[in-house]
Amino acid sequence: MRPDEYVEAVLELVERIPPGRVMSYGAVADALAERSGRTSARLVGSIMARHGGGVPWHRVVNAAGRLPPGHEREARARLRAEGTPLREAGVDMTAASWLPEEGM
Repeated sequence: MRPDEYVEAVLELVERIPPGRVMSYGAVADALAERSGRTSARLVGSIMARHGGGVPWHRVVNAAGRLPPGHEREARARLRAEGTPLREAGVDMTAASWLPEEGM
């Protein structure tokens, strides 16, 4: 998969995250690993920072549920409006994590 194809795959997957649910950067990378050969949560974070404005970027958080740096207030408001289970430091990952079906 070419780099531009990987960017598109990341953005397409983020579009599929249902309202009220989230994925971690690492979960996004893992979900695409077999198709892409890439496994970097940091790369997913970089893609989201550069290209994620047109997708529900607030539904991608770190593995501990912390919200996107510099956008915490807006992300929290959007997630709250969607009914996402939150806790003081961010998202309740046990209750809110979402994974795509096998064979995406």
